[in-house]
Amino acid sequence: MPSEVTFTVFRLALLVSMCCSLAFSCQQTSPSPVPEAPDGMIWVAPKTFIQGAKKDDQLAMPGELSGVAVQSDGFFIDATEVTNAMFKKFVEATGYTTVAERPIDWEELKKELPQGTPKPNDSLLQPGSLVFRKEVESVSNLQDYSQWWEWRVGANWRHPEGPQSSIEDQDDFPVVHIAYEDALAYCAWANRRLPTEKEWEAAAQGTYDDAIYTWGHQPDLVNENANTWQGQFPIKNEPLDGFKYLAPVKSYVPNTVGIHDMLGNAWEITSSNYSGKHEIESANEIGFNSKETQSFETQKVIKGGSYLCNASYCASYRISARMPFEVNSSSDHIGFRTVATTAMLNQKK
Repeated sequence: MPSEVTFTVFRLALLVSMCCSLAFSCQQTSPSPVPEAPDGMIWVAPKTFIQGAKKDDQLAMPGELSGVAVQSDGFFIDATEVTNAMFKKFVEATGYTTVAERPIDWEELKKELPQGTPKPNDSLLQPGSLVFRKEVESVSNLQDYSQWWEWRVGANWRHPEGPQSSIEDQDDFPVVHIAYEDALAYCAWANRRLPTEKEWEAAAQGTYDDAIYTWGHQPDLVNENANTWQGQFPIKNEPLDGFKYLAPVKSYVPNTVGIHDMLGNAWEITSSNYSGKHEIESANEIGFNSKETQSFETQKVIKGGSYLCNASYCASYRISARMPFEVNSSSDHIGFRTVATTAMLNQKK
């Protein structure tokens, strides 16, 4: 029969073993330290989440289907969209001229158009950008967006509604009228890059992994959390969310990790190439022109919707919503935000 000493030794050995196992377990499951974020940026931890449409999202469009579980590495993302003040600092430092401010070269432009496209009148071949027409009184077909969009000569990031407008006292508004090339130039100067569609959705989810909105699943909280269109689009907009058109950044509460305005206000450019259906990571990085929209130039994915999004029209103020963006185009409701990785920041050091 084993002695009492033997049982005592056995119990001590078992206790030591349990303590070691517990210590190992704690060591394995303890969270990694959060890297120190650069000024104006938020850390998005590595995570697994559902990219694309969520199964209970009744507003999801075919291009968002189907939702798939994906993994995202950790990265930093701007807490807000790039503002007029931030972009102005870049322009002052570099002398950069945006695409919307440059003279139009018809010989170059026609290379991106279907063969045989007639040359427009010279009065139209002037620097400018697309501007939303605020005076629309009626529309005959919601598929004909030319009824509320206008090419306006002299419209650019400095003059968002045309040559008579300005961004005076609007330093904290998102910079708009930005083409893809403009966003890339800013990123090169700031040691940043554009987010992929997957990264953008990971950031928008915050601490969620399958939310429809940045605040969860409640569509009735849109007006409290995002700048969108309320009323009859595009005729009447009732500013129930506080703003009729573009709003300053940080006008609404951030998501669960501290990122502002990822839904509504201004669409955000990503680095992912667009196709007519939701492609996960690999296809996004390969990229090709969308046959569905008959594009004659590369398209990128834009995310988040804008102040023009309405439940009766596009309802793109959802995390999975996505639209194509022609790389050489710009408008008064499209901007961007940037991301950085620890490797990028360490390399600069």
